Amino acid sequence: MPALRPHPLASLLAGFARLISGVQVRWVDCAPAPRQRIYFANHASHLDAVVLWASLPASTRAGTSPVAGRDYWEKTAIRRYLAGHVFRVLLIDRTPHGAERSVESAARVTDVMVAALDRGLSLIVFPEGTRGSGEEVAPFKSGIYHLACRRPDVELVPAYLENLNRILPKGEVLPVPLLSSATFGPPITIAPHESKRDFLDRTRAAVIQLKPA
Repeated sequence: MPALRPHPLASLLAGFARLISGVQVRWVDCAPAPRQRIYFANHASHLDAVVLWASLPASTRAGTSPVAGRDYWEKTAIRRYLAGHVFRVLLIDRTPHGAERSVESAARVTDVMVAALDRGLSLIVFPEGTRGSGEEVAPFKSGIYHLACRRPDVELVPAYLENLNRILPKGEVLPVPLLSSATFGPPITIAPHESKRDFLDRTRAAVIQLKPA
């Protein structure tokens, strides 16, 4: 991982994110490690990327970029500053809601993520592609499959985020004081000749099985 110097606000905002989310971090058959990884999780709240990032050790956070939509993070000056300087968000251009995503636009997004991996960064991705209800994990989009095919040597670490959709429901601005959890599972890699459907089903199952009973 690249030796990046964290922004002076990074530790403060990570602590604040853990405080407002009440997140309890668990590592199941896995441990934090100073190596390049792709962390992938379910997605139900605007808090997801920040809380997952904040759940990583400080030394890991410094070289880990959440992947998120440019349309959200560039909406205000504060978000632009936080995305560019503190969280170091890898911004991608998302297809507008309801529009059919072209093969070319999907390939461009994958190229951006592969380039970030080639710079030594770890990534946080949400393979559902959009926020869900928080009750079920939607089928995964193919992006994580293409990413794994192009960089099969990078570990993929599943994570399940619990209750963040209730702490900051869709459309709300102020968080509700509740507890949440971020559970990380054992790393996986793509198997030789594994089909796209099998891989997407397997990675989705790896996230679901981390859901607290």
